[in-house]
Amino acid sequence: MRELKILAVVVALTLITYWGVEPFAHSQMHPHVEAPDYEFKDVDGLNGLKGNASNGAMLVQSNCTACHGIEKSGFPAVMDNASSAAAYGVVPPDLSTSGKLYNADYLAAFIKNPAKASNVAHKYTDGKVHPMPGYDWMQPQEIADMVAYLQSIAPEEMTNKEVYADACQRCHAIKYGDMKGGSMASFTPDANIKGYMGKYPPDLSQYIRSRGTQYLHEFINNPQKHLEGTSMPRVGLTKEAETQVIGYLEEVGDSKKAEREELGPKFLIYLVIFAIFAWLWKVKQWREMH
Repeated sequence: MRELKILAVVVALTLITYWGVEPFAHSQMHPHVEAPDYEFKDVDGLNGLKGNASNGAMLVQSNCTACHGIEKSGFPAVMDNASSAAAYGVVPPDLSTSGKLYNADYLAAFIKNPAKASNVAHKYTDGKVHPMPGYDWMQPQEIADMVAYLQSIAPEEMTNKEVYADACQRCHAIKYGDMKGGSMASFTPDANIKGYMGKYPPDLSQYIRSRGTQYLHEFINNPQKHLEGTSMPRVGLTKEAETQVIGYLEEVGDSKKAEREELGPKFLIYLVIFAIFAWLWKVKQWREMH
């Protein structure tokens, strides 16, 4: 009985210490922020307009292909990655999949004013300008037509890796995705991306383990929530695309997650059984001694 009382005291003190310290530490390292907004209600988007893809094709091809490739429509990138990065600071994305990856209202707002839509206007002061010019001089219907065209050429299905490559790999490497081949290095060379972002964007190979799923959803949806003043833009991914990005991070950085979660309960049951046998053995030994 005495031993049980001691055990109860130890367990109580442990729980008090844990619940008194861990939540505070968690609140400091992962402060509570608003839930991700996949509708991007704060942007000046389509405002209910329906676009005409045929009209949008002419507008996109005449205004965008000088910088952006559209492989799906037969417009390859004008320059290789190194040359594009030297010219713009970062490699411009191919637009073939943008209609699937990005929220339509966000895409419209980005076309109008890239710095404002992506929440990085604080980077472009004192004469600095975003590498992509704003098209807010266009008529709202023309912007809607461009979005409709980008949606019309977008693929219906993409793998997690393809979504990651198109949404993130211009800036972020994920070397564990292909250690020997090196195909998962960032498209933009280090020297250029450091100048563009102010520092090297991190390799994301282990971010699923160090940050966790919820944090990544919140951060990708709006980086300013967790890191005010960061140079990382809000990229405007749909919920589906964002889930696929995080799915790829799990495939690369936490491939044994299912096995680990399956093993956890079994290990705890083993510890409980071991503790019971240890206690019974202890009772037997003391009984024989007395």
